[in-house]
Amino acid sequence: VQLQASGGGLVQPGGSLRLSCAASGFTLHDYAIGWFRQVPGKERERIACISRNSGVTQYADSVKGRFTISRDNAKSTAYLQMNILKPEDTAVYHCATQSLGSCYREFDYWGQGTQVTVSS
Repeated sequence: VQLQASGGGLVQPGGSLRLSCAASGFTLHDYAIGWFRQVPGKERERIACISRNSGVTQYADSVKGRFTISRDNAKSTAYLQMNILKPEDTAVYHCATQSLGSCYREFDYWGQGTQVTVSS
């Protein structure tokens, strides 16, 4: 059972990246999926969530209007489209699952992260 984030890299300010969160050994369709990011020395920040049936999406104020979370249950993959990236978006990005399918519950399974660096 594994959850893996990918798609990170180095991008210039104003650029875009799309992160993927892929599950292996289980399917994502019963779970809510969240994206989090962490910078060394700072608390982990929850930045987006999508509920099991995609009926609820939530965003942190810091990314609202720039980032979009989505999911493709047939591919057991979730995505985070990040536009208009800023240097302060630099972090390790992780995805996580919530077994009850709700964005209003604590997340209970975490995957490996992917580094996003926004710099000119």
